[in-house]
Amino acid sequence: MAQKQRTYSAEFKREAVRLLETCGKSGVQVARDLGISDSILYTWRKQLTEQGEEAFPGKGHQTPVEEELRQLRAENERLRMERDILPQRGTLRVKKAIAIFSQPPGQR
Repeated sequence: MAQKQRTYSAEFKREAVRLLETCGKSGVQVARDLGISDSILYTWRKQLTEQGEEAFPGKGHQTPVEEELRQLRAENERLRMERDILPQRGTLRVKKAIAIFSQPPGQR
C-alpha cells in the first residue's frame, strides 16, 4: 500500500532549518524530534541557503525565475507558430494567421 506524501508549510520548513542551525543537536536528532527524515531536513537547508526568501513557494506557486521562464516559453511557442504560418499559402493557413494576428498582443 502506498503512503500518502505529507506536506509541510514554509514556516515549518524554515523553523526546522533554524533548529538545525541553532540548537546544537545533530541533524539526525533534530529530524527525529520533528518526525521527518534527516535527508529532507538537509534538502530544506540547501534550498533555503540557495534561494533565500524565495524558497518554499508553496504548492502550485512558482519562484519569479520559474514564472518568467514559463512566460518566455509560452511567448517562444507563439512566435514559432506565427513564423511558421506566415510563409505558407492556402485558405486554412490564412485563416489560422488571421485568427492569431487578430488577438490582442497580450493574449497571443
